[in-house]
Amino acid sequence: MVKRCEWATSSPKMQRYHDEVWGRPEHDEQKLFELLCLETYQAGLSWQTVLNKQAAFETAFHNFDVATVAVMKPAEVDQLMTNVAIIRNRRKLEATVNNAQVLRNWSEATDFSTWLWAFVGDRPIRHHLTSASQIPGTTDLAQHISREMKKRGFKFVGPKTVYSFLQAAGLVNDHLMSCDWAPENQRERG
Repeated sequence: MVKRCEWATSSPKMQRYHDEVWGRPEHDEQKLFELLCLETYQAGLSWQTVLNKQAAFETAFHNFDVATVAVMKPAEVDQLMTNVAIIRNRRKLEATVNNAQVLRNWSEATDFSTWLWAFVGDRPIRHHLTSASQIPGTTDLAQHISREMKKRGFKFVGPKTVYSFLQAAGLVNDHLMSCDWAPENQRERG
């Protein structure tokens, strides 16, 4: 019998997200952008709601192509506000365009992925948790990265959103010790 983290058993989409995305180290900038965007849409909502709308978001934001999203016009955001298939929050929609612009105009010495992964020394942080109640809502690291992202112009990147993003992108691995996807259990399964 497959053992997953407690939160991941409510639907096939949650199971697939848990099994294929959450906690897996991601370095691709476009995929990191997508994960960041989806986490911003979750603020105040359930993750299931976001997953149910993920395909519509991919269509609305050109598969999260940074260069394409960065040049979206206010009229396009206005049009998205009429799209019932997505989460229609103007500030979040505008944040998606803004965050694409930040990435397009990235002026750091390294690319976004390298910059982000440097916060964890290029190795995922592993918390050895035994129940979902132990998973933190945020950490000092997420608060620090949130501040650094805001300094660079990102929007909707509060500490809770950033922590969820770190989990999604695999910089933090919070799979429960009993979960088949915990790194310790992956090694045992060979």
